[in-house]
This record gives sequence, structure tokens and C-alpha cells, in this order.
Amino acid sequence: MMAIPTPSIRPVTSADAAALAALLNAIIARGGTTAFETPFAPEQLDAAYLTGPSVHCCFVAEADGQIAGFQTLGTQDFLPPSIGDIATFSRIGGTQRGVGSALFAATVGRARALGLAAINATIRADNVGGLAYYSRMGFVDHEVVPAVPLNDGTPVDRIRKRFALHGGAI
Repeated sequence: MMAIPTPSIRPVTSADAAALAALLNAIIARGGTTAFETPFAPEQLDAAYLTGPSVHCCFVAEADGQIAGFQTLGTQDFLPPSIGDIATFSRIGGTQRGVGSALFAATVGRARALGLAAINATIRADNVGGLAYYSRMGFVDHEVVPAVPLNDGTPVDRIRKRFALHGGAI
């Protein structure tokens, strides 16, 4: 049996914005997993989630010579400053074994270095894969935000999960 190569992980740069916007916009166009419903221009994605002032860190995974996914950790108004908010995106049809866990290891290392207490993940209740991923990474259910409307008015709960960075309660 052939071994699956481990993805390489590196910090994002603004030069990645176009490729990452294309990756995320494909996910948005497919629908059903991300809470984002409006496509991003590269500059908008860069400022909000890649290198802007509200971003703690963002890492890119590369496998087989292409970007396989990215993970961003930043601030959100609904969270205290000690809790970062995470989002993870993998290329459609190109899921590589180990991308999510490799990205998460890098993000956790940076979050701990920054002195954060925990990481929050807010996932659509109908995103079975996203819920399973964050549970596998060690996140625990924290809160349900009921009936958040999609652009078409369809209500979908949001599940907030937390990952404690230094042990103990969150």
C-alpha cells in the first residue's frame, strides 16, 4: 500500500489571496457547508481572513504541488479576546488525508504562543463533515445558535464548539 504524503503547511501571504478565494468561492458555489453565501474578491478575503488586523494566524496546506486547504484564526465581536475563532476550508474533490490535522496543529501552536485560552468553531448544523472534523480535533459542543437564516430565509442552526488550549474549563 502506497503511503499518502503529509501535506506541507506554511503561513499564508497576501500573494495566496487569489488562489484561496477561488478555493473558497468553489465551496460557496457548491453550497451546504460553509456559512458564507457570497463569493469573496481576493482583496476582501485577504483583509478579513488571511492577513488583516483581525487575523491571529492563517496557514495554507499544500499537497501534490497545489493548495489543498487553509485554516484561519481570528477575532470575532461575539467572543472575548482570549478566544480565537477558527475556519477551515479544503479543496473540493481534492481532500488529502491529514490536511485538516496538519493545519490544526500549526494553528494550535500559534494560538498557544499568542496566549489564547480557547478556540471557537461555529459550524452549520447541516454541515456533517465540518461537525465531525472539529469533534475529531477535540472540540466539544458549547452552544447552539438557533435558526440563523440563510440568504433565502431558510433557518439553519449554528453549532459552536470549543477547544481548550491550556486544559481546564473554557
